[in-house]
Amino acid sequence: MSSPPTLHGLSAQAREAKSWPFEQARLLLERILRLRLTDAERDLAAALFAQGKFAEAVQTLPALNRAVIFQCGYGASGLPHMGTFGEAARPTMVRNAFRALTEDAIPTQLIVYSDDMDGLRKIPDNVPNKAMLEEDLGKPVTSVRDPFGEYESFGAHNNARLRAFLDSFGFDYTYMSSTETYKSGRLDEMLLRILARFDAVQAIMLPTLGEERRATYSPFLPISPKSGRVLQAATLARDVEKGTITFADEDGTITETPVTGGHVKLQWRPDWAARWVALGVDFEASGKDLVDSVRVSNKIVRALGGEPPEAFHFELFMDENNQKISKTKGNGLTMDEWLRYGTPESLAYYMYQSPKSAKRLYFDVIPKATDEYLQQLDAFNRARADGANAPAIDNPAWHVHRGAPPERGSPVSFSLLLNLVSAADASTKDILWGFIERYIPGATPASEPVLDQLAGYAINYYEDFVKPSKQFRAPSDQERAAMQALVAKLKALPAGADAEAIQNEVFEVGKDAGFEPLRAWFSALYEVLLGQSQGPRFGSFVAIFGVERTVALIERALAGELAAA
Repeated sequence: MSSPPTLHGLSAQAREAKSWPFEQARLLLERILRLRLTDAERDLAAALFAQGKFAEAVQTLPALNRAVIFQCGYGASGLPHMGTFGEAARPTMVRNAFRALTEDAIPTQLIVYSDDMDGLRKIPDNVPNKAMLEEDLGKPVTSVRDPFGEYESFGAHNNARLRAFLDSFGFDYTYMSSTETYKSGRLDEMLLRILARFDAVQAIMLPTLGEERRATYSPFLPISPKSGRVLQAATLARDVEKGTITFADEDGTITETPVTGGHVKLQWRPDWAARWVALGVDFEASGKDLVDSVRVSNKIVRALGGEPPEAFHFELFMDENNQKISKTKGNGLTMDEWLRYGTPESLAYYMYQSPKSAKRLYFDVIPKATDEYLQQLDAFNRARADGANAPAIDNPAWHVHRGAPPERGSPVSFSLLLNLVSAADASTKDILWGFIERYIPGATPASEPVLDQLAGYAINYYEDFVKPSKQFRAPSDQERAAMQALVAKLKALPAGADAEAIQNEVFEVGKDAGFEPLRAWFSALYEVLLGQSQGPRFGSFVAIFGVERTVALIERALAGELAAA
């Protein structure tokens, strides 16, 4: 998942590409040209772009040499999770598409922003020393003691985990801490502007709140100089010239504090808006549940004299019961769980696929996502091998691998490996490779590293999900007769018959036996022989498992040995 070595020569294809990252990239380029250039400069840029002279355009128009900023956020009160991966993966895909569209002439940057100045509101379930954390509730997470005893604060611990997490997937990003941003003065101008335009911000925010909250709401959350906690306190007075607000501290003491230098934090919608303006954010993706929040933050941006970033809203993931995934509930899949059964690339593919459609995020989606990713990679490499003048940049594999997909995937699908594990009751990769080496002469784990990875994932998936739910059944009379006929066909096959030849024989047996629809015949084979209702092409399964072993398996099923086991 490394960055591509070059993106030159792709702009023409990028202008016509239909995939959603390129659609977003084109909208983003329109924004950059509209906001940074005059009408005459835009015409010049368009003319140079049309000739492929992107570097010349940037040299001629210095405003284009300022980095295009992509941003995603991280809630530092918890450890990185599946959503964290998606938060970084989707803008990275748009960023890479933008780089291809402009042939990498306009600089780009992905900021991963940790909201580590937020007060700790709830103690996570998966941490030690909960009593210690109870004492620190309400403090910014960078002021909360680390329950693991490894870092200077809980926020620092989680931020380190965030960076290690992103680095492990090869993301190219710039890390920023909310605490450092506030304390360094990077947000001071926006904080003073909000203070000066307090009434305008309140006019935007108050209609979005309930009656009780409206009575005390302020965009500023002062940090108590006595307890260090982030307070939901009303602003009693404000002094624009001094840059201060007055509030009642926890003990009732009336306190004046600067809004700059990290003495206050903004409520999250004003914070989002202030950050967008201060950091010059051009693009941010967020879940569909935040559409209204984005709309409100956009209004605040305009009240501050800025221009909101391009927004992309993705649908939320659902669990196996079609309930929204929730960190609090702990439903759905964790990163560690996905990576026990599937590759990081299969996860990136699942994040890429139909981002505006709700999708289930549960164990049973992993095999399908894995095989679809492998199919897309094969299609990309076929186009590459056929000498296509340009890469298939609408292919998901191009986006998953950031423009540089590997030249080999796996010659065996994940679903076929799962059925091989099931039929062979394989508990180690060595057992699987005994079959694979006969199926693909000369193949080794070193020569087929992706296949070797998949073999390990298939064993894990089989042991945890398939094996406990296997349910063999006895064949019906029609199925028994067809399986007896299939045994005769398989025994009559010439030595070395390939998967296609075997599939044709299986197909003919099902047709001759009168199965309608024909898929009922293939379902019967898997239910009777493997204790499951579906699988890959049966001919491929026989080819890799072996004709003799398949005949023996069918004969065991016909003798009632499998259903009785």
